[in-house]
Amino acid sequence: MNKYTEDDLREELKTKEYEYGFYTDIESDTLPIGLNEDIVRAISKKKSEPEWMTEWRLEAFRIWCDMEEPDWANVTYEKPDFQAISYYSAPNKKPKYNSLDEVDPELLATFEKLGISLDEQKKLTGVAMDVVVDSVSVATTFKKTLA
Repeated sequence: MNKYTEDDLREELKTKEYEYGFYTDIESDTLPIGLNEDIVRAISKKKSEPEWMTEWRLEAFRIWCDMEEPDWANVTYEKPDFQAISYYSAPNKKPKYNSLDEVDPELLATFEKLGISLDEQKKLTGVAMDVVVDSVSVATTFKKTLA
């Protein structure tokens, strides 16, 4: 019996179709790939954070830059290229909804495809749910109760 290798998996993933078979095209505001102080500042600005929060993020980023990735025992993996990632993406349209009934049906369909029934959520009592897309909250149930 042949051993299934990481190279076998990589090749399979390159040639295989996306098994869940869907993609939701939501127009987004996405920062360029890479992480540096300008990106950290841009994220803070997009989130309308106060200056102290921006400085706190920058200090944390500088500390992270000086850190070394731990060498985990008996774990072999390809180290991530942190400069090949975009660290911010948010839907362009960020409407505020008063209820899940107002959420874009295409977005609700995406959650259904993922097995997350928001209709069922409406029926649950005493349970709050925050619908998040690209790290941005687009709807929250029980908003008035939680306020």
